[in-house]
Amino acid sequence: MGEGEESARLQALEERELKAILESLLFVSAEPIPLERLMVALGTVSKSELRHALQSLREDFDREGRGLQMVELAGGFQIVTRAEHAPWIKRLAKAKASPKLSRSAMESLAIIAYKQPIVRAEIEQIRGVEVSGVLRTLLERKLIRMVGRKDVPGRPIMYGSTKLFLQQFGLSDLSQLPPLREFKELGEAEQAMLPVEDGLRIGEHETVAAGSPGEPPDAAPSPES
Repeated sequence: MGEGEESARLQALEERELKAILESLLFVSAEPIPLERLMVALGTVSKSELRHALQSLREDFDREGRGLQMVELAGGFQIVTRAEHAPWIKRLAKAKASPKLSRSAMESLAIIAYKQPIVRAEIEQIRGVEVSGVLRTLLERKLIRMVGRKDVPGRPIMYGSTKLFLQQFGLSDLSQLPPLREFKELGEAEQAMLPVEDGLRIGEHETVAAGSPGEPPDAAPSPES
């Protein structure tokens, strides 16, 4: 469409279409948009027509009881959420997406899946590193569970995989597990079925949505040897 045709179309804007365009412009802007800037964007719409459309749009939001509202502030117009919905918005901001599994976690999870029931000391013997933090996170993620205690001195806790583990990795049962090496080396594509939060390695950090106060997750049972 040429510039002349576009100008002619803007001249013929009906109020319903004008309000829809205004809603789009206000929605994509992170800051209040001054009336003059809206007039430049819309071309030939008069100031009185624009003010009338803005007022009508504001009334539409209020009449229909939407979760958004149009307000005039700081010399411009903006679409914002309603104050009464702030508690739910805060809860969403605090809700954490589960992080992508690190290589360390994948290796420990693989050992548990293939050699269950298994105790922490046996996992550490195979991996050669301490795994308490990883086990705690896998428990929080509900990918592993405590299945009992081994009948040896100290009666250490034994760990096994969960139904959620099967669901997350698209398995009907443990017989469908791939070879151990392949499982431990699952990359990002295979882990796409798991909830992901960029920049976070399991068992190492905790983050919440930007700008919101952090709250610690519910504590999982401490892994025992």
